[in-house]
Amino acid sequence: MAAAGVAKLYVGRDEEAVAWFRRAIETNRNYPVAYFFLAAALAQLGRMNEARTATEAGLAFDPTFTTRRFRARASRDDPTYLAQGRRVYDGMRKAGVPEG
Repeated sequence: MAAAGVAKLYVGRDEEAVAWFRRAIETNRNYPVAYFFLAAALAQLGRMNEARTATEAGLAFDPTFTTRRFRARASRDDPTYLAQGRRVYDGMRKAGVPEG
């Protein structure tokens, strides 16, 4: 379910991404990355209070998570993928995910 949310988030379908991430979290509340992606989607929608709450929940599970480490895992060099990724990282930054 989180994968569907990631796909929606990467193409700018943020409202749909939020729904998928919420489902993923209901299925597995212990998966911190889903909270960070949810935070990014909510931030892109301007729902900052909810975004920060999602960030805090993710950090409760993984207090060492940073966007820098997450970005370092990028496995492609495709310009479209990288541009979409920058949008996600920007959403995480707006939501208060540590940059590290």
